[in-house]
Amino acid sequence: MTAPAAPAPGAHANEPHDASIHGRLNWLRAGVLGANDGIVSVAALVVGVAGATTATPAILTAGAAGLVGGAISMALGEYVSVSSQSDSQHALIAKERRELEEEPEEELAELAGLYEQKGLTPETAQQVAIELTARDALAAHLETELGLSEEAVASPLAAAGASALAFTTGALLPLLSILLLPESIRVPGTFAVVLLALAATGYFSARIGQSPPLRPTIRVVAGGALALGATFLIGSLLGTSGMV
Repeated sequence: MTAPAAPAPGAHANEPHDASIHGRLNWLRAGVLGANDGIVSVAALVVGVAGATTATPAILTAGAAGLVGGAISMALGEYVSVSSQSDSQHALIAKERRELEEEPEEELAELAGLYEQKGLTPETAQQVAIELTARDALAAHLETELGLSEEAVASPLAAAGASALAFTTGALLPLLSILLLPESIRVPGTFAVVLLALAATGYFSARIGQSPPLRPTIRVVAGGALALGATFLIGSLLGTSGMV
């Protein structure tokens, strides 16, 4: 049986030092926020329609349209955004690789200079630059100059799929709640379910960011309650006015 890998020198056993941890945390945070968007937008939509009419087909149509349209919009937005970021990162990586091939001595001096700027003595900076260049010159320059790594370049398709999935997961909660609950309690029941779900997303978002969860959770719940109350009021006014 293979023994577990020992932590890097100077690292705590229970503290991750993998450079990709920041990328994974960003993905997790984006997933929580995407689910939060799905919860709020579809909940506000179905509650607003429910304020105007009790007809289940109308509520289902509005909710399904909001879910599908929102998921596609989130996916497209994420795809475009991450594609631009990915293109820029690939261009920077290609530029750095070309410079290392054409001007290795200048690049070594540049790397040593960067470590001097971080506070190392010229002799130590030169030795560090030589050793890191011998190990993986491109990785050393990407990390030190640009804060990049080849492994951390995001996939636009993966980002789009994750965004759509997170939104859909969140949007299904209010849609199923308002469709499955008895008509007499469907609106207050959906309010309760949505606010509990928002409290959970606010809590987990705060925990991911390693911040105290109370204030972020209150903000998310208060914002969601405001959105639900406003759309239900508008729907009720339209319904009683005979406009719908």
